[in-house]
This record gives sequence, C-alpha cells and structure tokens, in this order.
Amino acid sequence: MVKKIGVLTASLIFGLGMQLTFAQKILQANNGHSHNDYKQEIPLLTAYYAEMGSIEADVFCRNGALYVAHDSTEISGAATLKKLYLDPLAAFYRHNGNHPYGNAKAKLQLVIDIKQDYEQVLPQLLKEIASYREVFDQQKNPNAIRMVISGNVPEPDHFADYPKLISFDGRPYINYTEKQLSRVAMISDELKSYTEWNGKGNPTQADEVKLKAVIAKAHQQGKPFRFWATQDSPNTWIVLERLGVDWINTDHPSDLKRFYQDQEKLSYTNPAAYPVYTPSYKSDGQKKRAKNVILLIGDGMGLAQIHAGLMANHGQLNLTRLKNMGLAQTSAADAGNTDSAAGATALATGSKTNNRYIGVGPNGEKKTNLVDTLAGLQIKSAIISVGDITDATPAAFYAHQLDRSMSTEIAADLLSSKVEILVGSNLRSFLQNPDKDLLKKLGNQGFQVHTSFSDFKQQKNGKQLVLLPDSATRPIYKGRGTILAQSLSKSIDLLKNNNAGFFIMAEGAQIDYGGHSNNLPYVVTEMHDFDKTIGAALKFADQDGETLVIVTADHETGGLTLLDTDIEKGMIRGAFSTNDHTNIMVPVFAYGPGAEDFKGVFQNNEIFFKILKAFGIK
Repeated sequence: MVKKIGVLTASLIFGLGMQLTFAQKILQANNGHSHNDYKQEIPLLTAYYAEMGSIEADVFCRNGALYVAHDSTEISGAATLKKLYLDPLAAFYRHNGNHPYGNAKAKLQLVIDIKQDYEQVLPQLLKEIASYREVFDQQKNPNAIRMVISGNVPEPDHFADYPKLISFDGRPYINYTEKQLSRVAMISDELKSYTEWNGKGNPTQADEVKLKAVIAKAHQQGKPFRFWATQDSPNTWIVLERLGVDWINTDHPSDLKRFYQDQEKLSYTNPAAYPVYTPSYKSDGQKKRAKNVILLIGDGMGLAQIHAGLMANHGQLNLTRLKNMGLAQTSAADAGNTDSAAGATALATGSKTNNRYIGVGPNGEKKTNLVDTLAGLQIKSAIISVGDITDATPAAFYAHQLDRSMSTEIAADLLSSKVEILVGSNLRSFLQNPDKDLLKKLGNQGFQVHTSFSDFKQQKNGKQLVLLPDSATRPIYKGRGTILAQSLSKSIDLLKNNNAGFFIMAEGAQIDYGGHSNNLPYVVTEMHDFDKTIGAALKFADQDGETLVIVTADHETGGLTLLDTDIEKGMIRGAFSTNDHTNIMVPVFAYGPGAEDFKGVFQNNEIFFKILKAFGIK
C-alpha cells in the first residue's frame, strides 16, 4: 500500500507513470475514465485512441462466457469481453513492447463493471485472461494493464479470496482494513450523493466542502478518486480537476483528449502584472476638433481577447481605462464574415468591400483612403505593424489591389501613397520586387530606407520606410520586445511638430495570428503588447490635449471563449470554436476630443467618417 504522508500529500505512482502528490496532480487525457465504454460507437478503440487511462466494460456471464452490455437485454452473441476488449488489448500491449500505449508513460486500467453474479463472473474472468496473464499482471510488470473490478463485487473481507491479479473499485463509505485497502485500486462514488450541482458554474460552498472532504479521505488512504454520473463539459472537467479528483469520468473520450492535449495552448498564467497608465481624462469627450488621431487596430481582437488580457494582467489594462466605447459590425460586402482586407478597407476608406480586396470597392474601383484624404489638408500619416507591412490591414491604408496576396504589387503602391512613415516587416517584397528600381524610386520621393529598428530610432525628420527583418517581428513570446509601442512613440516624435496635425495607424497584427493557431498564450501576450502601446498613446494624448485615440479591431479571430480565470494568479483557460474569423461585433474605444461620437452600435466603415469628423472634415 502507498505510504500515507498527509491529508492531501499521499504519494501516488499511477495514472501518469510518474510520482506525483495528490495535491499537485497535472491531469491529462490519460486521467480519463471511459464510462460505459460499450455504449461508444466503436467500443474500446474510441477510448484507446483517446489514450484514456481507464476503460470500463460492463459485463454479464452467460453460458460460460462473458458478454459486454449495459443491460442484460442488450447481450449480443458477438459482443464478448474477449473479442471486444481482452484480445485487442493484449495485441496492443505486445505491439507496444509490453506497455499499454506507445507512450510508455501512459498507463491503463480495464474496469470490469459486473452487473450481476460476481460469483460466476470472477472465475470466468480469471479463466479468460489466463492465456495472457502477463498482460494484466502488475506484480510481474508494473506497466501491465491493471484489472479493476467494479459494480457487483465481493465483500471486502473476501477480497483475499481472489488472486492479486485483480483489484477492486472501492467506496468512500466503507471502512477498509489495511489489508483490504491494499486490494483497492481507486475510490469511486456518485456525484449526486454529495451535490445537486449539474456541471454548470460551481457547486455551492457547502457542497464543495463535502466534495473536497470525500476526495481528501480517499487521498488519505493513498487512493485515487473518481465521481461517476458527472456532466461531460469543459467546465465540469475544470471544476472536478480543481476539486482534486484523479479520474475524469466521461462518455466522450475524444472530446476529453482534445481538451487536455491542447492545454498548453489553451491556458496561460501571468505571474506578475505590468503597470497600466491612469488617464487624466481632461480632454476626454471634449467637443472640439482633434489635431491628431491615433487609430490602434488589434487585428482579430474581440471582447474575449480583451477580457483574457484583463484577467491575465490581474484585472488591469490600459484599454479598460477608456470610458467611451461602442460596437462595430464587421461584415464584408460579399459575406457575413470579413477578413482583414475587407475589414481594414472599411476602416481606411469608409467603403464596405469584398473579402481579399485592398483599398478598392466591390467592383474593383479605387477608393481614396484616410492617408491620402488627410494629406490634402497637410495632415501627415504613419502606418505601423508588428507583422508584414504588405499584409491586409496596413496595406488598406496605402494600397489598391484586388487580392491581398499581391504582396509585391502592394509594395509598389507605396509610390503613389501620401504616407510619411511606414514600419513593418517583409523586406523581400521591396527588394525582390518586379520593379527593380522600387527602392530607388522611393528614395527619390524622399523616403529614408532602414532595415533595422535601431536606425529608425536615430532619425530626426523626413519620410521613413522601415523594412524590418522577419525575425524582428517574431511573436512576443519568442522575444520580439516592445517594438510596436516604440514605433508609435518614435512616429509621434517625428510628426508631432506638423502644424496641421497627424494620423497614425498602429496594428497589433499578431493577436490575429494567435487566434488562427488557437493558441491562447500567443493571443494574450500579443494582447498585452498591444495594450502597452495603448498606454503609450494615452500618455501622449494627455500631454498633448488635442489627440483622439481610437482602439478597435478589423474582426474577431478564433471564436475565443474563456472557461476559467483566476484574477489573483493571472490565470486563464479558454477554448476556440474556429481557426478563422467570426462575425462577432468588435469593440470600439475612444479617448480625447470627439470620443463620445464612438458610442453606440454602427457599421465598421462609419469609423472612417467619425475620424474625418474628429478632424473637423465634413
């Protein structure tokens, strides 16, 4: 028997193939218990390929053989325990070099749930497994498949009547002797015996005390614990894990596997919060013309991404300090869902267009963008991205092409744009452009071309084309650093002395990348980087008093849902419904002169006209 060390610290070498304490378990798919496995469309194999650590077969003894069925009326001549479970498991075990799974750390127990007459079933079971005893004999090989008897079992004082080849599923209300307990593989009970909780939300505090107590008792005895008759949902699994169970009861093993195998991508903890800026609000909502406008686009950023960032930063974001907010509908001209091309074109030109179109209308006609419109009033502009500068969102503010993939054509469109500063990656599309003289021509137009951020930081004036190597715009979690906030600050420094004012669009491009890859840590670290950029914009707006800051998104990506958060720990867990864009409305936040015009619900292309109005342009 496992030595007892304390209420929640009894060590267990089981389940994950490593030594863990009950208080420090890390659950994964191998902690799944495939309940009523016979009910699966493909018995055994569905659970086996989901790498469940426990598989339950309900059995009856009829005419000298064991049959798998949940009810005696379901007994079928072909559905024997030997054919459905014992023979295949033995074959897997031998194929895997005397391990249940190809993953040598993964363990397996076969739970034989005896529906009636254990006196007949157990002798027949021992007879049927005799030909491959080594597969189920953990005394000879600790990696063997454990045989656990549940349901209609002998009284504890008769456990010793059966060989140690088999163990038993215990109950928390039975007082076992130490010898009897040595034959118990796990402790199980029905969830409804302790709570009316239906798997939604959390159990009541009183019920949670009862649930934790029964689990703790099993752990004091050095045994893993399982509740049966639990709901099958991510929320239920999360709560059961938090309560301390060792086996997750499931009728959907494939879903459970997907949930646990992606946890590195679906959970994130930020131990230390970064500080946020508290605005003065002196210019916020003033009914006067804005001299400058900073448009910050979190590509793929929806409310869930914002809330994930908020919880992971322990309840603080620069963004959530903004008081004026609205919601923008993002549909494209040719579809309910929009991509970055149509979404950004709506923001940049005030015209809805087809997906993939850059700076042109649904019929392919060129649309004048904000940069060129404002240039006519001597207002200078900068376009910044921590991604490919020829990608859809930044491109919509300076290019006009029928397909977002036309990277070299988009690069060449810079020749006819009025933008003063362009910062992002994809040097290749400029260097290897069909127009071999593109960079020379851009130089003739006054652009100073830089291929490092440090060079850009040294500039004092003039037009700037900053074409960073792809490594410089790698994800934050791979070490990019705060280039977005620094690029914004540098662009402000270069443009702030322009008497007519400036317009800057800065894109947090890689929130979208994280959404497409269904990677929550990626999303949140990019969200935090974007939020630090928002903080830099707000600081300048307060210093200047004439700057409107707008924060929005071109669309939401991933259909992110948050399943669990801990604001004190900065912990979040989530799930994604798609790897593509969704039609969910996106938030619009505003701060500074004219900010109140961004309240309410409106189409995304209206933001273009609201920006013109902020500048005093009708």
